[in-house]
Order: sequence, then C-alpha cells, then structure tokens
Amino acid sequence: MERLPGWLRQHLAALRAVAVLTLILGVAYPLAVTGVAQALFHDKAGGSIVEKDGKAVGSALIGQNFTGADGQAVKAYFQSRPSAAGDGYDMLSTAASNLGPEDVLDTLPVPGAVDDEGNPDTGRQSLLTQVCARSKAVGELEGVSGARPYCTGDGVGAVLKVFPGRAVSVNQACPAAPFVADYQGRTVECAKPGEDYAAGRTVPVRGAATAVVPADAVTASGSGLDPDISVAYAELQAPRVARERGIGLAEVRSLIRAHTTGRAFGFMGEPAVNVLTLNLALDRG
Repeated sequence: MERLPGWLRQHLAALRAVAVLTLILGVAYPLAVTGVAQALFHDKAGGSIVEKDGKAVGSALIGQNFTGADGQAVKAYFQSRPSAAGDGYDMLSTAASNLGPEDVLDTLPVPGAVDDEGNPDTGRQSLLTQVCARSKAVGELEGVSGARPYCTGDGVGAVLKVFPGRAVSVNQACPAAPFVADYQGRTVECAKPGEDYAAGRTVPVRGAATAVVPADAVTASGSGLDPDISVAYAELQAPRVARERGIGLAEVRSLIRAHTTGRAFGFMGEPAVNVLTLNLALDRG
C-alpha cells in the first residue's frame, strides 16, 4: 500500500485530534459536570426557578424589583436592595457601580444645556448623593427618619468646597439653602451649576444624624443581582407590609423568620432574607 504524503498524514492526525477532543471536552465533560450538578445541587442547577400557580415568576438566586407601572414601590410587598445592573437586576448587565467612598462630588445639571445628541444635561450623582437620596426615599416609604451622616436634609451629600474667603455646598444647586450657614467663619453659598469649584478644598461634613435605614437598603451589591436583604431591612419594612395587607405584624415577622437563611457554614456572612420567596409566602396568606 502506497504511503500517504507527510502533509496529508499531518492533516488527518489533526482532524482525529479535533474529533477526540470535541467528544471529550464538548460532550463527555459537559454531561459529567451537568450530572454531578444535578445530583449534588439539584435545586440550584436548574436556576432555582420559583413558580406561582404553575408559572415561573423568578429565581431564588436573582433579585427583582417589586414596583408598579409608575416605577414606584408596591407598598404591599417587601422591597429589594438597589441594583446597579442595567435598569435594575438585568442579568445581561450584571455589574457594580464601581464608585467608592471618595466619590462625594455631584456634577450639577446646567439648565438649558444639551449634549452632542441634543439630550438635556442631567448631571451626575456621586455615590454619596445616591446613598443619601435612597435613604431619604426609604425613610419616607417606611415612615422613619431617612437621615444619615454626611447627608443633607434634602437628600444629597453634605460636602463643602472651601476657598480662602468662602465656602460652597457643592451638591446643593442654587437657589437651595445650604445645609449649614457658615463654616469656620466663612458664609456657605449654594452651588451654581456649571461653575468650576475644583480649586477648593473638599470637606465632607459628618453632622449629628444617626442612620436608621440599614446599609443594604441604600447600596447595591457587587453583582447587582443580590436576591436577599438583611434581617434589619426586612424588619424595617414589616410594619408597612402588615398595614397595607391588613394582617398582624407578628404574622409578618414570623414569615420573615421562616425565610431567613443563616450564615454560610455557620460563620460566613450575615443572616439574610430572600425577598421573592417572602413576598410569595405573603401572597399565599
């Protein structure tokens, strides 16, 4: 039998290698991993889909918003924590805001200004102002104080830009009244949108407020998809939910306890409450 040319033998060997590796890595390995996952983690391997009346309503592993058509919180339901994933809990845009504790200065929108595409200038909220605004909104929803350190009463970051002869509350646009009247002998002014305050010294002002609203109610998770809230945040919402549903507060708190998971391995993290399963339990009565 005539010996095949070297170049043809090499191509045939390559094709055999591709076929073998495809079978091993593209068929056998995925089937083995799937089988192990189904055997050991059957409840999670399929996405932990949660159903109501035979219809999938979400996943126990992915958070979601409980809001109405107007985007406002439905008061009869427990609310999830904020999300930085797309417009909220978008699994295709899972992400954090990537803003840190030094992000305290807002970019105020300039009235009448537009961008290159003709859209109105909306400015940019710092992480501090986002936290302050969320805390204020949660406080109003739950009927408690939304005040917290480094926040003004109108829900923005309490930050000054200090110059030799004056001080400016840079996150409060004129004609707003500054959260403090003076700072170290300087009269505090409201900020004029579009004015450059970069040369000033940045001074966050702590104030005397004590936070009532828990941290997870005002900050997004690293993935933006966290389905759980803290026990403290659930307890804060319990009176509202009980009132809106016309049921006893003790009953609502009992459901919170029933849907609270402990620390991972008994020592990692904090106890958490799954919002979706808790709300479904409320609907079942």
